[in-house]
Amino acid sequence: MQETFSDLIAAEDVLLFVNAAVTATGQREFRSSAGEQRLSLAFLHEYVRVNYRPVYAAALALDINDHNAALIVEHLLRTPKEAGEQEGRLIAARLTRLPPQRVYRLFRALRAAKVNNRRTRAIVREWLAGRADLGHDAVKYRAGLKTAARHAHLPLPHAESGDFLFAPGRRVRYEHALLDAHRRAHYEQGALYELPFTVAEGFAAKHGVPREVFLERIAPRMTRLERLRTARATDLTVMPLTRLALYVLSLPFGERVTRRAELTAALRAAAGRVAGPYAGSWGRVAAVLDDSYSASGSAVKRRRPLAVALGCHFLLEALAAPGAYSAHWTSGATDPLLVRPWGPTPLGTRILDALEGPAPDRLVIVSDGWDNAPPGLAGEVLRVWRTRLDPERRTSAIHVNPVYDADGFDVRRLAPSVPTAGIRDAEDLAALVEIAQFAEGRTGLAELRAYLDRRVELFLKEASR
Repeated sequence: MQETFSDLIAAEDVLLFVNAAVTATGQREFRSSAGEQRLSLAFLHEYVRVNYRPVYAAALALDINDHNAALIVEHLLRTPKEAGEQEGRLIAARLTRLPPQRVYRLFRALRAAKVNNRRTRAIVREWLAGRADLGHDAVKYRAGLKTAARHAHLPLPHAESGDFLFAPGRRVRYEHALLDAHRRAHYEQGALYELPFTVAEGFAAKHGVPREVFLERIAPRMTRLERLRTARATDLTVMPLTRLALYVLSLPFGERVTRRAELTAALRAAAGRVAGPYAGSWGRVAAVLDDSYSASGSAVKRRRPLAVALGCHFLLEALAAPGAYSAHWTSGATDPLLVRPWGPTPLGTRILDALEGPAPDRLVIVSDGWDNAPPGLAGEVLRVWRTRLDPERRTSAIHVNPVYDADGFDVRRLAPSVPTAGIRDAEDLAALVEIAQFAEGRTGLAELRAYLDRRVELFLKEASR
């Protein structure tokens, strides 16, 4: 069926929102403030919800980041009269994938907005009923659970949890081990080591426990991410690829050199886990990777763009055929373990380097899109290459961008002839290749809706299991 102009515009609008929902977190970026990010994102959410509500809800089934998933849920629950089919199921399924602290934060936002309709109360009740241990939540997420139960008028299934939250002086002891440990930790120093790390920190400060002593004794109760944040020893072999790349980039150069074998093996193992059965199946791959100064990110997203590029480097190495991968860093670096964010962004020159010699089967560009040495060269190189040298598209090309451009309401693009997709984690790279076909303008809204319908069906089926 022939696509109308309005259908093509709608498809572009939806893809623009998906790119934003993957990359934007409302935090400061290298070239825009947190306020600009939040304002831009708020407009996009409102625009897509009003004009494409079924697609807006379906985005919950995609690999968008947690910040935007929570925003979508909040906006859907704020407007119940416009609700469509499957919205409730999509919301419930997505909430089970969000970190508990973010869900409780969402419930607090709904209370502040005075959203307390029947559907909201049912979703809150269902989510709380699915929690493995509300006693644990009462200790670790006390304010959040208290707010949720009070706002939705929900009786807690266990009387002890209710007393702990709303009448803490009623019981002299609790049967639930964590609840009783929290009670004892007010006057018994040893009890704090029975609590979750984030709760125990406050009691340790109250009792004047030296930080090093506290971290050593609480270590068995710390999660993997908590150990990483506090610089405790961690098992690199099980860390996700992007977090591992962030950890490597946080180390001094000397330590990276000293631990080269260990760090390289861990990065390749993480990339191999992500590649899975597709390892070695992408043929000849050429990558252009941005390690310019803007890859340093911001104070709240330190080195995040560079970490995504480093993770993509090792993932593409795993996906390429053995010995058929070449990496071209914008700085000219040849040692990925020692990359650092510095210098301009000569993307055009590096793309020429990547296309020199035998044509790759895939060209992957990982960059924030600010081509400035000289400006515009990358777009011109890609235009000439697509129209004159490879009009048959023998080489598949994609540009993935880890930075949301608040002014443009999208991730910054390099050329119309090469699709651009937003990327949050290097682990999402392979999945983004699938959706990139829609960004080329050769497919329209009907194909995009069909793709979203398939993703929703798989998402809900997986959630039901």
